[in-house]
Amino acid sequence: MITPAFELSQDPDFLTIIIDVPYARASEFDLYFEGEDFKFYSKPYFLRLTLPGRIVEDGREKASYNVDKRTLTIRLPKESPGQYFEGLDMVTSLLAPKKSRSAKHLVEEIGASAALSEEEEEEFEWEVEQTPYKETAESFPPLQYYYGFGNLRSGVFQRLQDELSDVVDVKDPDKTPVCERRKERLAAEAAKFDSDHYLADFFEDEAIQRVLKYKPWWVEAHEKMIALQGESHQKHDSNTVVVFTEEEKEQLRRFTNKSYLLDKRSRHHVYLSLIDILLAYCYDICVNEGEQNVESSWNVRKLSATLCWLECFYDIHDVVVCFGRRVLCYPLHRHFDLVTRALNDTVMILQLGRAAVLKCLLDIHKIFRESDPAYLLNDLFITDYCVWIQKTKSKKLAALSESLQKTALAKSHLGFELEELEAAALLVQEEERHLKAAAAVSRQQLPSSESETSDSEESSSTSSETEGSDSDEQESSAGEDGKINSSQGVLQEEGTAPLIDCDGLRQVANTSMVEVSDEKSTASLQSTSVPGKLIEELEKQMRTAISLSEQPEELAAASCFALREQEENHVSEPDKYSEASTGKGNFLEVPSKTNPLLFLCSTNEDED
Repeated sequence: MITPAFELSQDPDFLTIIIDVPYARASEFDLYFEGEDFKFYSKPYFLRLTLPGRIVEDGREKASYNVDKRTLTIRLPKESPGQYFEGLDMVTSLLAPKKSRSAKHLVEEIGASAALSEEEEEEFEWEVEQTPYKETAESFPPLQYYYGFGNLRSGVFQRLQDELSDVVDVKDPDKTPVCERRKERLAAEAAKFDSDHYLADFFEDEAIQRVLKYKPWWVEAHEKMIALQGESHQKHDSNTVVVFTEEEKEQLRRFTNKSYLLDKRSRHHVYLSLIDILLAYCYDICVNEGEQNVESSWNVRKLSATLCWLECFYDIHDVVVCFGRRVLCYPLHRHFDLVTRALNDTVMILQLGRAAVLKCLLDIHKIFRESDPAYLLNDLFITDYCVWIQKTKSKKLAALSESLQKTALAKSHLGFELEELEAAALLVQEEERHLKAAAAVSRQQLPSSESETSDSEESSSTSSETEGSDSDEQESSAGEDGKINSSQGVLQEEGTAPLIDCDGLRQVANTSMVEVSDEKSTASLQSTSVPGKLIEELEKQMRTAISLSEQPEELAAASCFALREQEENHVSEPDKYSEASTGKGNFLEVPSKTNPLLFLCSTNEDED
């Protein structure tokens, strides 16, 4: 027999069942309904449903067949008009026979319905922290520890050690108690936290701010639910805002219905672990902007301590803190705003009710089913959650969402000293900003100082030129016949030497002018770095020139030529001299190695 695809909907007076039967004959339909039971048969299809409310046969029932769509639509009147049937989209729960038991349980459930009703009516104190069980020295530890959904599994890792070692971070879960798992997890997170990675995402958060703008499907569904509640002030069927795809419906039909024997403490762990798994899933949807990739499986199981460390939580705040720590340690984007965003998304999913939670769990089931070896986590957790959530009342999830919404999370709760890191980084950034500003100011002042220096140099050169011109005018006015060129003692650093005009010395009439000229030449010679022997020789030549000024012109000219020959004999490398001829005299240039001096002797051509 084939279980056909079907959909259920309701209005205040009728329950509508739409069954897809493409290969059945329209003339061979068998229907049976009474109370909460509904049965349909048409070869090769068989459908049996356990309805969440009672229906009656009073003549108002109606069935119609659509030839084009090959669907059979059945409208059944409600026993209590206006009654709201919960869980019409919980396919697995509807397919289970009444008071059914799973084949995998070896104990009989006596009074199972009464126990389940008591479980559903009991209120949880979500904010009360429970003290974990601690082993005493006298008690012998059990051979194996439990884990999985509701801590109902044990010994699984002994059979699948190689496969599960790539999925969970606990080395030996069957022999590691819960308290040891938590210690190892906290130590691993402390070692993994990278302050540089966190600060990089804190300051350069363009990519993070972009993904935070993404709105998954539950945001629109939540807005629609709030709008409908505001208009009618009544409850609405969950499938009006949350719609399952055909693939999801097919997956629900494949699940085997089970009953779970959970005590109060185990149920508490199941609810808190559900929050942990949803937080990890919401983070992955946000950072990937709704598009799953090869990293989705790793993100979900790595960020959920329930899946990765087989953690058992005792308080909602512990769940939130654990998730926040793992977000800042493991994934690519490590930002506190992503933790807050995942919290808000999980609150919205829980407020939407069982349908939204089931849709998320089915998506997680698909992610793990397509990843090797993460599919083993479906057998340990997700499949059981998909079956169990269909029997959970929405008011439980509403209370859970309210408690999660009231849970406050600050950066100081995570234990990584995030506020101190951020403050220190901001101080360093501010100091660097001041240094850059000071460097920019200094670069701006540098050109102005250079211009001032150049101005001062220009002014000094101008003043020196002015002084030189004045001295030239005074010396030129000292000559009587206009043919006299006064002696100039201008010294430069290298390659330039003072000039001595022999004719000028010969034509000087006033001996006081010669003395002044002698003093200037001596001072200019002493101001340069001329070797001592050369200075002495120049002094002797200057004295000879002064004495020649008092002799006749013919003797002075002969002495001038004698001085020139003496200077030529004094230089050791005569081939390096350069001789230039002008209209008034001959120039001898001495190489710069001996700090040369250039002597000018002006003579009359007639006398030569």
